[in-house]
Amino acid sequence: MGLGYACINLTLAKNNPKITTNRSMVKKTFLNKGAIYAGELALQNVKDIIKILEWNLENNIFFFRISSDIFPWASHYNISNLPQYNEIKDKLLEAGNFAKKNNIRITAHPGPFNVLVSANENVIKNTFIDLKMHGELFDMMKLEKSAYNKINIHCNGVYGDKKSAMERFCINYKKLPISIQSRLTVENDDKETMYSVKDLMFIHEKIGIPIVVDYHHHKFCTGGLSEEEALKLAISTWPKNIKPVVHYSESKSVHEKNNKIKLQAHSDFIHKIPNTYGYDLDIMVEAKAKELAIADFLKK
Repeated sequence: MGLGYACINLTLAKNNPKITTNRSMVKKTFLNKGAIYAGELALQNVKDIIKILEWNLENNIFFFRISSDIFPWASHYNISNLPQYNEIKDKLLEAGNFAKKNNIRITAHPGPFNVLVSANENVIKNTFIDLKMHGELFDMMKLEKSAYNKINIHCNGVYGDKKSAMERFCINYKKLPISIQSRLTVENDDKETMYSVKDLMFIHEKIGIPIVVDYHHHKFCTGGLSEEEALKLAISTWPKNIKPVVHYSESKSVHEKNNKIKLQAHSDFIHKIPNTYGYDLDIMVEAKAKELAIADFLKK
């Protein structure tokens, strides 16, 4: 079992200069400075991936979700056209080689505006652009074209007809390049009206992609399954040679004893790790305190 955290290392972010992979800019700055400046920020972000991975290795963390904000305003240019492209590519390859050499599992979780279930052509177009960027990023790192280096999304909408929405997901999935198809996973939701693990089996049976269980989400959208049943069902969708990934967090409302906070909101830290029911899993800890949450838990 491995514990991982997502995107930002709060310890390194306190350095001067800070070490981070999500340097960006407001749209006005992008319009003024253009892709050249975006490339400068991207190169700094890429260089810091290696520093974060080195810190993870030193601290025995072998699972990491890479930021989706490596390339600022990436939908507005082709990465290969950036003046810094060759240096960016070299640094990404260095980061990928470091991860593989040290058995650090790298994954990604593109944002909620990626909606393969949408009937809106413009939404689908933008989804393809963003997902292709993630595939290109992982290809430059020479990461596995498999769910071992998963790129995970939600369905992000029902549109009045869940089955038809999932059909569109499958149709649009088949239009994606192999760099995305081979790595894509789909995750259950935290609203009763959205997608449970049981619902997502429809997508798995159509196109074969693995399902990622989020334990916290399952509390709010069970599909009539117990936690153990949902986990067992999701694990059955993973290739036998790839360790399944699950997501885990706890309720901020419960931690802070504040019923004004939404129960779905993630806590800063965790009191425990989930029951894995005997399965060997990689657990992405989605606590707001990132690597500090893992360190705090391991001290207990």
